[in-house]
Amino acid sequence: MANLRHQAKQTVYSRRPRKCAVPVNDQGKYLRVSQYYGENVYNYHLSKSLSLEDKDSLKQIIDGKRTIDKPLAAKVANSVLEWAISKGATHFCHWFQPLTGSTAEKHDAFLSFDGDRAIEEITATQLMQGEPDASSFPNGGSRATFEARGYTTWDLTSPLFIQESANGKTLVIPTAFVSYHGEALDTKTPLLRSDLKINEVMTKFSHLIGMKDVKKVWTTCGAEQEYFLIDKAFYFGRQDLVMTGRALVGSLTSRNQQLEDHYFGMIEDRVLAYMQEVEIELYKMGIPAKTRHNEVAPGQFEMAPIFKDANVAADNNQIVMTVLRNVALKHDFVCLLHEKPFAGVNGSGKHLNWSMSSDTGVNFLEPGHNPHENYRFLAVVATVVEAVYRHADIIRMGIASHGNDHRLGANEAPPSIMSVFLGTTLTKIFESMVTAGKYEHEARKTLDLGARQLADIFKDNTDRNRTSPFAFTGNKFEFRACGSSASIGYPLSVLNACIIDVFTETNVLIEDSIKAGKTVDEALIAVVMKWYGNAQRVVFNGDGYSQDWVKEAEKRGLGNLRTTPEAIAVLKDEKKTSVLKRTGVFTDSEISTRHNVMLERYIKCRQIELKTLAGMVNKQIVPAAVEYKGILADTVKKQKDAGVDSSLELELLKDLAALSKSVYDQTLSMNAALDELHHKHDEETIAKKIAMELMPQSVKVADLCNQIEEIVPDENWPLPKFYDMLFIR
Repeated sequence: MANLRHQAKQTVYSRRPRKCAVPVNDQGKYLRVSQYYGENVYNYHLSKSLSLEDKDSLKQIIDGKRTIDKPLAAKVANSVLEWAISKGATHFCHWFQPLTGSTAEKHDAFLSFDGDRAIEEITATQLMQGEPDASSFPNGGSRATFEARGYTTWDLTSPLFIQESANGKTLVIPTAFVSYHGEALDTKTPLLRSDLKINEVMTKFSHLIGMKDVKKVWTTCGAEQEYFLIDKAFYFGRQDLVMTGRALVGSLTSRNQQLEDHYFGMIEDRVLAYMQEVEIELYKMGIPAKTRHNEVAPGQFEMAPIFKDANVAADNNQIVMTVLRNVALKHDFVCLLHEKPFAGVNGSGKHLNWSMSSDTGVNFLEPGHNPHENYRFLAVVATVVEAVYRHADIIRMGIASHGNDHRLGANEAPPSIMSVFLGTTLTKIFESMVTAGKYEHEARKTLDLGARQLADIFKDNTDRNRTSPFAFTGNKFEFRACGSSASIGYPLSVLNACIIDVFTETNVLIEDSIKAGKTVDEALIAVVMKWYGNAQRVVFNGDGYSQDWVKEAEKRGLGNLRTTPEAIAVLKDEKKTSVLKRTGVFTDSEISTRHNVMLERYIKCRQIELKTLAGMVNKQIVPAAVEYKGILADTVKKQKDAGVDSSLELELLKDLAALSKSVYDQTLSMNAALDELHHKHDEETIAKKIAMELMPQSVKVADLCNQIEEIVPDENWPLPKFYDMLFIR
């Protein structure tokens, strides 16, 4: 095994940046991004086989004003078929997002027959509906094995696209996935429901305050994606990375991120080549990758897109994760999306930049030049703050996962306490309005940089607070607590439901105020004073990493659900889940399904981790320790026979023997406790005991393994080390 590790290192040393096919025109000149952007996305506006009337009907369907009928679906199917075949596609698939957190697809050939003649065909029915096995995907016990029927149904609001592979192309049809009885078994369906409700309450809000021209409002989102890259030669030498996505053991290198030299540092050639190919693939599929950079930890990187509507953004992020993984393999990398691949250095999150926009171009979270005068903006922010305060536990549940437990509250990510950061200026505005009914405006300040060569920089109304889970950042809220591997559809659906709930009441408040003879501005001020006056305890602009905040939050009565089992339990509290039902985003049975699926997934993932750790201890770490003990024992004997002092070797031998015995015993105990759980307890108790008892025990096992790693010589250690994985490219 040690030899395999050293062979892997030699392989990595010989790697070179991969060159990919950069899009060029017929003359061989490089194309601008704008010239090939979206070339693999179906655009019905460009179809020559659809009439203007057909295109207008499709627009109405996409806007939610009517439903599609079969004759129009047949026309679209023919148009899509012509386009897909012209792009080289031979198959199509219904692409959906089951409760696994990833995506699923089944490919069907366009091949059909007209008598004995082979033809290409996709029918209206095939375009609109598929039938995967609903009982074979996570369903929380809502489907018996024999109750297999489920449906995928075409989501017209998300573009069809071409997926390229080495030997062919496939037409991908984004779909929702529901059971035979219409229950949502995916992340898309609730998100679509929530966006319809957002449109309903926010359009009404707009009309109440005089914005009569607004006909549609939707949530917008930009999901920043963090990830790690390691060479695949090292990846396949680590059973824990292959089985669980994270290194369960490993001694931290002496220099890692403490010098802060990796963040925004120069991107290495091999990594940059990878990023460039990722972007080319995303641009072809109409995904606007905008930013790329080194992240805080060595081997960690980030990409961020331009905002899109929430449903398309959620689909895009699933594609982003797939492309990141697939392209990495072409470059002999493996992309790790786990929230905490390496203990001791920063983990990975997925910041959701969230806002609401209208068809008239209004961003409801844009403060304008004078935010103290913009009562619409202040009322919207106050309503959002109330939503987070009122439904903090359910929002926390929406980002719960076994991987995210390693980040939240771990001095590298926002804490598990849900709070809102507004910044100094906005907080002063709200506090002064609540206490005095007005705000004394401060002139916008310019930062004095002390160098004439540099342009003046105006000081923003808000700083950025990276320790806050839900931070206002100028013209949007940044939900920073989501995990890097998560589907963003679920937390977005939950967040939207909470916003809808309070905005419904905001609309009633405004209606009542106007009926009472108040002006719109007075009505909006009343909204601000009511909601901020009630929810200001959830606003915190300080250091969310500090233990002082944990104590302060407890005094304020804010919840702190530290582990996933605690957060999942919220789904059994009818009082807390009622917001999901009364807004129509989830049904009773869907809430129950998600509780069971999340609980089952937590237990299974932790079981895999614990069993993998035990296997590594028994098959790799203890044998490596035993082998080196033999070397030390032989050395001690030879030195004693030669009359040479062997106290150093004897001390090392004793230390290694004690550590080996301790890690072996701890592992036996951990395995026994895990086996015992499943004979005596229900799933909720199992999950809690894993979180509170077995996970701390696994940390002790890992620490003992790391101490053994520090003693065993490098040439005798079988596993790729943190140094290998994080620093060798």
